[in-house]
Amino acid sequence: MTTYVLLVNWTEKGIQQVKESPRRLDAARKALKDMGGDFKAVFLTMGDYDMVIVCEAPDDAVAARFVLQLGMLGNVRTRTLKAFPEAAYREIIASLG
Repeated sequence: MTTYVLLVNWTEKGIQQVKESPRRLDAARKALKDMGGDFKAVFLTMGDYDMVIVCEAPDDAVAARFVLQLGMLGNVRTRTLKAFPEAAYREIIASLG
C-alpha cells in the first residue's frame, strides 16, 4: 500500500455545513475502504489547512479517484502528497551514489 497525506480545506459550502463534517468524514472513510484503501490518521488542524488526513491506497490511480470523488461533492478541496516511509527514503538516498 502507498501512503498519502491529504491537506484538506473546507469550501464555502463545506464550512457552512461544518456540523455535517463528521458524517461526511465517515462516508469518505467508507468510500476509500471500498476502493481497497484505509484512513490511518485524521487531524483537525489550525493554520493553512483545516484538516490533515493520512491514508493508504493500493496505487496512485485509486488515490486520484478518491480525491476527485471528494472534490466532486463540493465540500472540500485537497492537496495530495505521496509519502515515502523511512525505509524507502533511506533506499532512495542510498541509491544516489
